[in-house]
Amino acid sequence: MTEGIHHLQTRLGRESEKVCGYFEGLAPAAWEQRVYTTGSAWRVREILAHFITAERGYLYYMRDTLAGGPGVPRDFDIDAFNEAQVPTLEALSNQELVEAFRSVRQETVEFIGTLAPSDLDREGYHPWFGQGTLGFMIKLIYRHPMLHLRDVRQAIDSGRPVPHGEGYVSFAGEQSPSGD
Repeated sequence: MTEGIHHLQTRLGRESEKVCGYFEGLAPAAWEQRVYTTGSAWRVREILAHFITAERGYLYYMRDTLAGGPGVPRDFDIDAFNEAQVPTLEALSNQELVEAFRSVRQETVEFIGTLAPSDLDREGYHPWFGQGTLGFMIKLIYRHPMLHLRDVRQAIDSGRPVPHGEGYVSFAGEQSPSGD
């Protein structure tokens, strides 16, 4: 792993503040804008809830990987997870969602601070990208919101959800039907 622990922590912290700043700057009506046309057709606020639940999941499975476990089970259904977990945060206000994201990201940064550099090379399983290193999974954590925020901006700017298409390419160059 070429990037060290401190670099990853710094990047996670910087990206967290970008995400929180973006959401804190939204007009109240923007939070209700539909972003996607598939699945539960998430609104902007549900995208932020997704960031929280996904990162909590990442933390759980990274800890499992660090303890010598396999990471995410091979039969893990990422779409079912997202559909089940995002609604669990529906009762939170917009500001509470921002604070929950800030909190889970801080927990991630603190967890990474407990790692030895060699831990970044430990192998685990990711439900979309397959087998990979813990270092790669940490990069996914700060890149994941970037993808969705691009779609959020497009939906807010156009006033319409982002059409689902087969051409979606993630940051790793992998085709992803679910957007993750």
